[in-house]
Amino acid sequence: MLVHVGRGLLSPDDDLWVVLAGAFIPARYGPLAAELPGGTLAMYTSPITHMLLHGDWVHLALNSAWLLAFGGAIAERTGTIRFFAFFTLCGLAGALAFYLFNADLVQPMIGASGAISGLMGGTLRFLFPAMDSGGFRRLREAPRSVRLMSLAETLTDRRVLVTSAILVVINLLTIVGFGSAQNAAGIAWEAHLGGYIVGIFTYAFFDDVRVSEENRQPIEY
Repeated sequence: MLVHVGRGLLSPDDDLWVVLAGAFIPARYGPLAAELPGGTLAMYTSPITHMLLHGDWVHLALNSAWLLAFGGAIAERTGTIRFFAFFTLCGLAGALAFYLFNADLVQPMIGASGAISGLMGGTLRFLFPAMDSGGFRRLREAPRSVRLMSLAETLTDRRVLVTSAILVVINLLTIVGFGSAQNAAGIAWEAHLGGYIVGIFTYAFFDDVRVSEENRQPIEY
């Protein structure tokens, strides 16, 4: 939010430069690197800085809402440092997925959607065990007491598979009728799916298993 407020104080030209310098642009990793705003330095910074930029207040509000929905329980389970490490990893995975599908694309990608999709993937590792043993109330009040599903269990759980299938379909539908990697609404479906997949597969490495003894459930990796 502070970044978006700060951008509002800039002139239109300066704001555009900031967005382009901070955005993840696949074509930056080619001959155009030095010519694009931010220069070659942005090759190393933009995979992270793109998560701090948003198209408008609506974009920021939507991402904030999803962050609140899927980030709270993870932040409580992991602590601040692990949370930001996991968030950053998922965001980087989203950027990598976007690059792999659009290596020559000059169109910029901004927003934290890839990282937030990773939070969703991580949440699924303990969401359904919480629903089986107390529901959303337990997830809200004592998320660290909820059992973490092993990766094998996660990948064979019917509820996880259905949720994942729905997410994939929704994201793939964004390209129908547009014929490009990003549709007119600016939805980078590749980043969403990349972050989500990495979130599911890596969350156990960030989860803090030091739950309270009185509420301990078996935790598996």
